[in-house]
Amino acid sequence: QVQLVESGGGLVQAGGSLRLSCAASGRTSRIYDMGWFRQAPGKGREFVAAIRWSGGSTYYGDSVKGRFSISRDNAKNTVYLQMNSLKFEDSAVYYCAGSGTVSRSYDYWGQGTQVTVSS
Repeated sequence: QVQLVESGGGLVQAGGSLRLSCAASGRTSRIYDMGWFRQAPGKGREFVAAIRWSGGSTYYGDSVKGRFSISRDNAKNTVYLQMNSLKFEDSAVYYCAGSGTVSRSYDYWGQGTQVTVSS
């Protein structure tokens, strides 16, 4: 199994920045992609960004392109989400997720971390 633990959420003013971290443990060799998703109250889950665990290719949702950046440190089994130029509508619970090398679906999820952007 893979365990994921997020950190770094909090309250920030619009236009500010935050960096989220996601530490993976357990059978990390089973990870194909690491991604970030978010969910605001009353809304569905939204894809934010993903990074290929081996190789480092990155993918972004349209709403965050040019503002957010995903990166990884394989030595630390950690993925980061650098969020710049934050907007009120970025407020949500952010979840870290890992896709399996076999299923290629997001099978592993963290507990989530709250990001609140004040306008």
